[in-house]
Amino acid sequence: MTVDQSSPTTLRRLSMRLAEIRDDTDDDKLSAGFLLVATVLALVWANIGDSYETFWHTPVTIQIGDYSVGLDLKHWVNDGLMTLFFFVVGLEVKRELTIGELTDRARAAVPLLAAIAGLALPAALFLVLNPSGDEASAWGVVVSTDTAFVLGALALVGPRCPARLRLFILTLAVADDIGALAIIAFFYTDNLRLGPLLLGCVGLLLIMQLRKLEVWRGVAYFVVAAATWVAFYESGVHPTLVGVLIALILPVYPPRRSEVERAGELTRAFRQSPNSEYARAAQLGVLRAVSVNERLLRFYQPYTAFLVVPIFALANAGVVITGQTLADAARSSLAWGIVLGLVVGKLVGITAATAVFSKLRPGSLPPGLTLSQITGGSALAGIGFTISLFIVDLAIDSPELANDARVGVLTAAVIATVLGWALFRLSDWRYPPTKAAGLTLLRPVDLARDHVRGPADAPLTLVEYGDFECPFCSKATGSIRDVRAHFGDELRYVFRHLPLDAVHPHARFAAQASEAAAAQGRFWEMHDHLFANSDALAEDEIFGYAAELGLDMDRFEEDIRKGEYLHRIDDDELDAESSDFRVTPTFYLGTTGTELTRHSGPYDAATLIGQLEESRDADTTP
Repeated sequence: MTVDQSSPTTLRRLSMRLAEIRDDTDDDKLSAGFLLVATVLALVWANIGDSYETFWHTPVTIQIGDYSVGLDLKHWVNDGLMTLFFFVVGLEVKRELTIGELTDRARAAVPLLAAIAGLALPAALFLVLNPSGDEASAWGVVVSTDTAFVLGALALVGPRCPARLRLFILTLAVADDIGALAIIAFFYTDNLRLGPLLLGCVGLLLIMQLRKLEVWRGVAYFVVAAATWVAFYESGVHPTLVGVLIALILPVYPPRRSEVERAGELTRAFRQSPNSEYARAAQLGVLRAVSVNERLLRFYQPYTAFLVVPIFALANAGVVITGQTLADAARSSLAWGIVLGLVVGKLVGITAATAVFSKLRPGSLPPGLTLSQITGGSALAGIGFTISLFIVDLAIDSPELANDARVGVLTAAVIATVLGWALFRLSDWRYPPTKAAGLTLLRPVDLARDHVRGPADAPLTLVEYGDFECPFCSKATGSIRDVRAHFGDELRYVFRHLPLDAVHPHARFAAQASEAAAAQGRFWEMHDHLFANSDALAEDEIFGYAAELGLDMDRFEEDIRKGEYLHRIDDDELDAESSDFRVTPTFYLGTTGTELTRHSGPYDAATLIGQLEESRDADTTP
């Protein structure tokens, strides 16, 4: 599953082109669009003759010596090609567990509990209608959510600024994927054979050993991965899980400064003496600086989004739709159990778990994310599709029952989308925004979290969303200094992050550095240093400022490398996205304890002082 990225192969160029398309487009809508088109094509193809079934049941045998594996095309897609899909899912899960959203228990608690409820209740409701028989074995069909479809639907029918809801659903989806993978592994494995399984485990150990031996050629990994896939196939464990297991044993880590610097040295050596030895060393240096998880995720994600999953949909979503088919599905407890589990189970399970937890722990929901929005998102979570259709193929042998199940999955997806749209529109009608988005501060000042300069109980508050590399923000520091001098202890000043990566390439690293300094009680000193040198924020220069401040450099570097404080920078950026602004500096001001309003116009000291005095006078006027 590992690739050699040292040469511009056709495969790599295609991956880069797909990634460019994804980056230049709303990728949620685009990937969902590919999936929807493939589904429609499958339905049309299945209803214009017998060629659909004939094509996908074409037998294909691969033989090496005396050993052969023979499957029809559909099962080569489901058992073979989908291994790549589950490999990418595994990479995403490993990343989130190691350096992503699931590392912060407080942030992840609500979506994790919601995901558990969204797994358990749908299965329970399904089993109410299908307590026994062949139908009962399909309970796993209702447990999973199709992330691509849900995010695409959210972009189309969701609230105007869904940034926090999208993050909630993404975190929930990762936990959901973990549950679905565990269910496939433990409940849909038949006739386990220990001999081949042990050989498969040896294959996984070999892949780990290749990493330790620093073998970089992709062909070596492909051969071992293919042999491991065959071993798992022969063991009775579904072979797609090989993709997950390989992904979970691959390392993921933030770039290490020493390795980045080493890569730079090797690249400079190649520029000075361009030869094959230095070229290879420079390539390996760059590869080592970035975790294999990140490289492979970037490489394979476009393939799974735009090729693998659409091909899977094309092979599995084809249902012959006739009056008799629909009548059979309408009378089928299997189809209705799937609809009940996905549509009602996901909606009630996720919403109820979120409501209960947020009541028990007030403030556990991010600011700007309401229960009514989560209700709409929970309805969209009823779009099961990819893994639902995948489990249909695992759980059901009868073609008639499989047909009923597919009709149930497709029906649930349509109902969930319409229901989500209706709930979002109902929320907009019941809770219309009292002011235009972003005219008041979305997230109140939190003394335990925010960086506050001045007395905590000062009667006036000034909040800035700033970028350390922004020349206008740097200029504004003089105005803010004059404003603070004017009001003295009557004003508290709060700084929040809004790095504009597109125009300020060093801003995000500078924001991380300020947070790493804050962990040592030196945020404001670093803040002042960074703004005083806003045109000199290269990594080495920032480390120099940290040394000048006398920070513990080992701790400072480790905090930055691990990305310990990226979450709070992301939170500040989500404020800006939800409040519909993307310029720096942006100020909110007013009297403490009231809604702070966004400042518009010049931000010289005289103007800011005038606005703050107006706020104070208005608050004291009887």
